[in-house]
Amino acid sequence: MAEFERATFRAMDEGTAEDWRRIMAASRAFMGGHVDRILEQMRRLGEEDDGGFPVSRLEHCLQTATRAHQAGRDEEYVVCALLHDIGDLMCPYNHADAAAAMLKPFVSEQNHWMVANHTTFQGYYYFHLIDADRHARERYRGNPHFDYTGEFCALYDQKAFDPDYQSMPLEAFEPMLRRVFAERKHLPVYRQKPAA
Repeated sequence: MAEFERATFRAMDEGTAEDWRRIMAASRAFMGGHVDRILEQMRRLGEEDDGGFPVSRLEHCLQTATRAHQAGRDEEYVVCALLHDIGDLMCPYNHADAAAAMLKPFVSEQNHWMVANHTTFQGYYYFHLIDADRHARERYRGNPHFDYTGEFCALYDQKAFDPDYQSMPLEAFEPMLRRVFAERKHLPVYRQKPAA
């Protein structure tokens, strides 16, 4: 990793333009490794506890993405399918929120909503078996992305636990990841132009 000069302030209100030039230079280099860190985290999903599922968490994500890709879904959708459970290791109680937050700057509102809410929709297939409300997703009925998210779970997510399924390898998705994460669709509020 390249060495960069550090800012000299002790509190942000002491910062200078030169400090922020240094920070921005280091930030650009760091952000250039974003997809590499995502791939590293995905690999960890294959090395950690599988949670008792028939396949590893990585394999589940690969199956979900492979199914979406083979069905002809666009790259953004396939990347969402691949990353929908990336938060499992660090955020086991709200993994969908973690994945959605990571994807938000780079994907459509529809795909972001799908990832953010897939856990509740996926519950239709098993919540009743663990004494939970199978129909919890109904609280979202009327949302314009309801059917889209239901379809994601029905066609790709809930079917992706087959130990005999031949998934595409993680490396096959790398170019898609790089293209999707190359351009932000949504800028943070401080980068948006003020209303006239």
